[in-house]
Amino acid sequence: MGLGKSIFLVSLFLAMVFSIAKGIEFTEKDLASDESLWDLYEKWRSHHTISRDLTEKQKRFNVFKANVHHIHKVNQMDKPYKLKLNTFSDMTNHEFRNFYSSKIKHYRMLHGDRAKTGFVHEKTEDLPPSVDWRKQGAVTGVKNQGKCGSCWAFSTVVGVEGINKIKTGKLVSLSEQELVDCEKDNEGCKGGLMESAYEFIKKHGGLTTENLYPYKAKDGNCDATKMNAPAVMIDAHENVPENDENALMKAVANQPVSVAMDAGGSEMQFYSEGVYTGDCGTELDHGVAVVGYGTTLDGTKYWIVKNSWGPEWGEKGYIRIQRGVEADEGLCGIAMQATYPIKLSPDNPKTPSKDEL
Repeated sequence: MGLGKSIFLVSLFLAMVFSIAKGIEFTEKDLASDESLWDLYEKWRSHHTISRDLTEKQKRFNVFKANVHHIHKVNQMDKPYKLKLNTFSDMTNHEFRNFYSSKIKHYRMLHGDRAKTGFVHEKTEDLPPSVDWRKQGAVTGVKNQGKCGSCWAFSTVVGVEGINKIKTGKLVSLSEQELVDCEKDNEGCKGGLMESAYEFIKKHGGLTTENLYPYKAKDGNCDATKMNAPAVMIDAHENVPENDENALMKAVANQPVSVAMDAGGSEMQFYSEGVYTGDCGTELDHGVAVVGYGTTLDGTKYWIVKNSWGPEWGEKGYIRIQRGVEADEGLCGIAMQATYPIKLSPDNPKTPSKDEL
């Protein structure tokens, strides 16, 4: 292959990647009529390679149209965040909730009150004004849970990957699928709790790599051979004191932390960028991970939250959520059920070097 053709193909690939990351934008002209909105819908479907039969397409167009108008209306307001079209744009909010929900509140009721644990970070003082574990190389790339309520597994894995990097200096991408298939206190794609997942990892001597046990976005039978090849071990987990954003700051200053939140709002569904200050309750239904915090130039405090809806959603897969709100539980309940792993030494089961990132 000639050099010119190689350069062209690379450029085309990069353009496609940039296009996917940027998403579909629209203007007032697109909103002018049903015909222009239909053209926008077809453009959106093509961008996301989503096929629908004719009857379903008409229903989905009606949902899409309502969502476009909602996004446009919110973006006209003077809010510190913006919305955009994304892969969820022809879903109703009810469908969206069912798509990703880990039903954390439901599983909390089934399992009872959280266990009382120590809080090793209690005496952390002189908190830095900002923390970003991505800059320390302690966070893997954004992943995508797909049509599976396994966010609890992704949230847990962020915590283990982070503390392993901090203790060993090596970032290893770990397996969510092992937790989905093998962790029986939780229910795979039907949801679960991060605390139960941490306990499983401790009891079974660690978690294997993403490379060995790749993600399938569906429930499967536990592969004992892969489960018995752990790459990263932890010693325990601890719960951050509930409803205490300052305690959460102390924990995040030391490591990435798993948190639960209410992510079901229509503005959360289409979040694009900025510090999210929108309406949301405390119906905890989604597991994510706080990987840092900071303050904007205008003084708005925020948490840096890694999500598992792929890199097109939000700020390349992340959301900044307002920090330091009046409510003790934090915005969207982010301070209600935070938890993190304990790893006392750099010791790990032997793992092939090719699994290290």
